[in-house]
Amino acid sequence: MTEGYQVRQYGQPVKRYCQTMELKDEPALIVRYRQAHSKDEAWQEILDGIRQVGILEMEIYIKDNRLVMIVETPLDFNWDEAMNRLASLPRQAEWEAFVAQFQQCDASATSDEKWQMMERMFYLYDR
Repeated sequence: MTEGYQVRQYGQPVKRYCQTMELKDEPALIVRYRQAHSKDEAWQEILDGIRQVGILEMEIYIKDNRLVMIVETPLDFNWDEAMNRLASLPRQAEWEAFVAQFQQCDASATSDEKWQMMERMFYLYDR
């Protein structure tokens, strides 16, 4: 895609978190994983829970079986507290169990164990 993606404006500074994970390298499973995250099939309770814990934006990018997730939050967002709260919300455990069939990780792993936090190693600095 050469057009790029529009970035939301929040009227406030935000923090950005980036995480990565691999899916099972099976084309049919990857197709089903993409469908599960589509507008028509994503579980509303999961989308609501993401917003409820304070996440402003969440995007997942895919290349082959590699995923990169970008999460934008307010500056005062506490990742660990929010993820603990998210894990306790309705249907979240069911969702994690459902998507585990597609992911290249232990089926009993928590979301925090599946998604590995990435470190920013470059930023286009002003000089």
